[in-house]
Amino acid sequence: MDQNKLHNVFTQDLTGVFILSVIAFILAMMLTPLYTYLAYRYKFWKKQRMTSMTGEQLEVFTKLHADKFKRNIPTMAGLIGIIAIVIITMTLNLDRAETYLPLAALIGGGLVGLLDDIINLKGQGTGVAGLRSELKFTMISVLAVVLGLWFFKNIGVDAVHLPFLGDWTLGWLIVPLFAFAVVATSNAVNISDGLDGLAGGLLTVSFGTFGIIALLQGQIVLAGFCFTVVGALLSYLWFNIYPARFFMGDVGSFAFGTSLGVVAMMTNTLFLLPIIGIIFVIEAGSSLIQILSKKFFHRKIFLSAPVHHHLEATGWPETKVTMRFWVIACVAGFLGVLLALAGGHI
Repeated sequence: MDQNKLHNVFTQDLTGVFILSVIAFILAMMLTPLYTYLAYRYKFWKKQRMTSMTGEQLEVFTKLHADKFKRNIPTMAGLIGIIAIVIITMTLNLDRAETYLPLAALIGGGLVGLLDDIINLKGQGTGVAGLRSELKFTMISVLAVVLGLWFFKNIGVDAVHLPFLGDWTLGWLIVPLFAFAVVATSNAVNISDGLDGLAGGLLTVSFGTFGIIALLQGQIVLAGFCFTVVGALLSYLWFNIYPARFFMGDVGSFAFGTSLGVVAMMTNTLFLLPIIGIIFVIEAGSSLIQILSKKFFHRKIFLSAPVHHHLEATGWPETKVTMRFWVIACVAGFLGVLLALAGGHI
């Protein structure tokens, strides 16, 4: 293929990918009034957490967000993006090799989060009603293993790429590695969803970065899926930027987090995922450090965990934390693309 033809093909692919993103944004914006009507009609109010995973009263968190929870803010808005992405992918961008898995992850993770949100909404008082953490972890783990088996058996992938070193053949061990990546990413995104616009912005940058990598790899359909997610998330951010009109809920954080882990595996960039998603790693790591410190040393490392609440407690305004984390995520995304180019992923 000569250079002009190659340029025309790439231009057509790029155009198609970006069209999907724009359609996703418009469709999600159109679905938002319907969600808003149902959310206020059936009172999808987000409840304030009062106790931590280790049982203590969340005094710092409660003080920081007391004003926010004086008004009723609907949750489960992640449903808008999920529905938009499913419709667009099923009708315009469905491919067995490239979009079956991330779409299944989006739906499966969303169902786990939706169940948790529904139980939370029906719970009494302002406690931490919802699925027990152990049950959520088990459900996401089972989903991740099933997806990993499909990845291994039906797509035929049994190796992972090590940057600058080449492929590392694992055989069936790719399944537990796949499951670990999906479970870790879904939980990290869920933990990061704590400030207006934070998780939505971080996810937009991450999916955009993996979309660029997929484009450069020639996985055009997968790139189209990534940018479909970007379009839907931008619509969500329009309403979720401080002060938030609604929250994505666990249905959104688990759906997008699970799908993000799958996309990282499908682009064979697992070892770039902690770099591209560095804020997710820091957020989840700070929560883990806090839990372990309280359990074994009976003291807190952070004023409040995850770290975005610690920074709030030290005096940073919510918007400052969010925007600076977005900046770090953008720099990490650029670094991830550079490493993908230099490390032999493309």
